[in-house]
Amino acid sequence: MRYFTIFTLFLFIQAAPAQTSLPGQYNKPYVILISCDGFRYDYVERFRPPHLLQFIEEGVRAASMISSFPSKTFPNHYTIATGMYPEHHGLVDNTFYDPERQDLYKISKRDAVEDGSWYKGTPLWVNAEQNGMVSASYFFVGSEADIQGVRPSYFFPYEGSTPNEKRVQQVLDWLALPEPRRPHMITLYFSDMDDAGHRYGPSDDEHIGAALLALDQVLGKLFKGVKATGLPVNIIIVSDHGMADVTPDKLINIDPLEQEEQYRIANNGALAHVYLEQGADREAAYRFLQARETHFRVYKIENFPFYRSCKENPRLGDFILLPEYGSYLSNSRRIAQARQGNFQQGGEHGFNPEFLEMHAIFYANGPAFKKGVSIPSFRNIHIYPIVCRILGLPIPEGIDGRVEVLEGILAE
Repeated sequence: MRYFTIFTLFLFIQAAPAQTSLPGQYNKPYVILISCDGFRYDYVERFRPPHLLQFIEEGVRAASMISSFPSKTFPNHYTIATGMYPEHHGLVDNTFYDPERQDLYKISKRDAVEDGSWYKGTPLWVNAEQNGMVSASYFFVGSEADIQGVRPSYFFPYEGSTPNEKRVQQVLDWLALPEPRRPHMITLYFSDMDDAGHRYGPSDDEHIGAALLALDQVLGKLFKGVKATGLPVNIIIVSDHGMADVTPDKLINIDPLEQEEQYRIANNGALAHVYLEQGADREAAYRFLQARETHFRVYKIENFPFYRSCKENPRLGDFILLPEYGSYLSNSRRIAQARQGNFQQGGEHGFNPEFLEMHAIFYANGPAFKKGVSIPSFRNIHIYPIVCRILGLPIPEGIDGRVEVLEGILAE
C-alpha cells in the first residue's frame, strides 16, 4: 500500500500542469536551441548530411563557433545557456573543487548537478520563466538544477539511453500544447557525435560519417514536424566543442604527481586543477610539479594564459597542469588498458579553444533569421543575447556576450 501511495504521488507530480505563460507572451516567436555535443566545425563539409545542408543553405551558418576555455562539455553548455565565461558562471570544468564549499563538483555526482547553488548566471530558461514565458528542456546542462529557485516548466533528468526519436517527438508534442502551456524557449540535446568522436577519433571517416548521417535523419524529422506546426519557430543548432585525435602514446601518467598531504588534483585530461591544502608550502609544491614537467607545463593561476578574466575564482585552483596539444593527462590504470588494447582511445577535447580542431558549430534557421547568410567565426558567449532579442526577453547585466555581435543575422 505504501508503494502504491508513493507511486501515485510521483505520477501526480509528473502530470501536474506546468505554469502558464502570461498572455503578453503568447504572440512571441519560439526558439529551439539544439546542442549536438562534440560536433566539430568541419563535419558537415566532410560528410554532407542532406537535411542539415538544406537547413544551413536556407538560413545562417558561421565558419565555426569558438568554445570557451576549457573546451569541455559542462562549462561550454552553461556558457551557451548564460552568455558568461566559465570563470564567471561557476562551472569552470567537468570536474573541479570548490575550496569555499569544501566540496567537489563532478558531472557524475547527481546531487551536485541538480543543486542550483553551484550555478551562477541566469540561464535562458530561467530568464524565460521569470518573465512569464513557459520553457522546456529535453536535456541541457543546468536544466535539472533549481537555479535561482527556478527550473523549466518541463524538463527531464538526464538519461543518455533515451532514443533521439523520443526526444524529437516530445519537442513536437510541446509545440502542440494549448497556447498558454506551450513553451517558447526549448532546449534539446544529442550526444551522438561526442560519443563517436571519443570512441573512434574525429579522423575515422567511417564511424563519424555514420553517426552524423543517423543524427541527420532525426534532425530531418524534427525540421519536418516543426514546419507542419505553422508556428514561428526558430531553430539554432550549436555544439559545445570540437574533437582531436589522441593516441595511447600521448597519454601522460598523472599518478606520480600526486601529493595528497600538499594538494588535491581535479584531473580533466586536457588540463588539471591543483588546489593547495591549508598550510601547504606553495613554492615547494610548485617546484615539485615543475621538476616533473614531461609533455606538460605547470602554471601558477595568476600566470595562466587561457582564462579571459576572473583568475581569482577559487574554483580554478592554485595551479593548472596543461599538457602539450594532443597529449592527455590520465592515470596508470587507463594508460595500461589503452596500450594493451583493452580500452579504445580515440578522440578528446578540452584543449585551448583557439585550436581549429576544438571549434564548434553554429547554424540557425527560422523567421527571425536572414536566408543564405554566412558569417565569420565568433565566440559562444554571444548566443545568449541574440536568443533574448528574438524572444523579447531582457538581457541581464554583467554577462560577457554582446548582442551587437550577431544582430546582423536577424531578418529585422
